[in-house]
Amino acid sequence: MADDLHELLRSLRVWDPEVTELPPLDPDTAPGEPLPLFTRWLAEVAAAGQREPHTPTLATADAAGLPDARVVMLHGADAGGWCFATHAHSRKGAQLAARPHAALVFHWPVLGRQVRVRGPVAAAPAEEARADLRVRSTGALAAALTGRQSEVLGSVDELARASEAAWERAAREPDAPVPSWTLYRLRPDEVEFFQGDARRRHVRLRYRRVTEDAGDTGTAGAGERAAERWTRELLWP
Repeated sequence: MADDLHELLRSLRVWDPEVTELPPLDPDTAPGEPLPLFTRWLAEVAAAGQREPHTPTLATADAAGLPDARVVMLHGADAGGWCFATHAHSRKGAQLAARPHAALVFHWPVLGRQVRVRGPVAAAPAEEARADLRVRSTGALAAALTGRQSEVLGSVDELARASEAAWERAAREPDAPVPSWTLYRLRPDEVEFFQGDARRRHVRLRYRRVTEDAGDTGTAGAGERAAERWTRELLWP
């Protein structure tokens, strides 16, 4: 069995030129902040045929520091951070309550790209979570109403009954409240853009958020808040 697995792994290719294009990334022309480049890359990989480009892997750690990861859906990104949602009592919700830091990884093989986002996570105000859920599909609301995410399930029949009831309520009450539904915002300290290269000269462009004392600029008044800016650097592949 192990030999079969190894043989299968050796037969697989990364960045098959028949289905993958590797466009160049010129760090000198990259924007001063990561969000515009992320937005452009997301649009480009979607246009190139990447399936579900808005579904990154979310990595968290529990109270003991043990890592965990799963695929989630990106609900938005702006100056406040990258957003995703889940129940506060879910496994990832509990982990974020214990250790409010996380990382997102977007993998876009159609163009040989990855984006890594890492930083502290905070829950958005409840009204933002409600507004986020209101614009989702009936199925998304039904799934949220089912509500026992990460709990032990007794049987598939139990899930079917709960899901059917949730679908009926979602169709009847499109604004049905789900108090545990939480919108989380990851405010990145680092965002890395990885562009693959056929000769393995991969470009890794990392943005880091730098905080400066307002007084360092020589223009701030007493008590003024610290200023933030992004710095860029290249990493060895």
